[in-house]
Amino acid sequence: MPLTVREATGDDLDAVLDVARRAFAQETEADLVRDLLMDATAAPLLSLLAIKNGKPVGHVLFTAVGVVGEERPVRASILAPLAIVPEAQGRGYGSRLVEDGLDRLARSGVALVFVLGDPNYYGRFGFAPAGRRGLAAPHELPPAYAEAWMVKTIGGADVESISGIVRCAEALSRPELWRE
Repeated sequence: MPLTVREATGDDLDAVLDVARRAFAQETEADLVRDLLMDATAAPLLSLLAIKNGKPVGHVLFTAVGVVGEERPVRASILAPLAIVPEAQGRGYGSRLVEDGLDRLARSGVALVFVLGDPNYYGRFGFAPAGRRGLAAPHELPPAYAEAWMVKTIGGADVESISGIVRCAEALSRPELWRE
């Protein structure tokens, strides 16, 4: 049976949180996902669930962000977090979730997508260091994370000259989430 990706609903909350707990082997990311899903400042958001053989095996969450200091409004989102259960990792399910999410966001009019993650992984999707483009993270990052703060332009939008500080939803703006 092929992998199915669909938007998660309120009825999927337990499954989504279970995927996060299993993927990260701790509660931190599951708590973040729950908080973001309940955070009005995260809207509009896109929550995608990957199903294989009738069981949830992955989840990705994209929430709205703003770019402070930019004169013209730009629709932007941040990918956080991406979770794949341990027994399903390494099979391309994470890539499928990211690609599906980027496609859906582009069709909805989002122009920029940010992520704080492994440059080798997210670089495959066209993400590049955001700091070089004048797009600062919500909080100062440790030097080791400079290349991990990345952005991707989607949907053919003309946003090459956009710059400023990215502001996330309240649940994602806690400084401790941006440190080592």
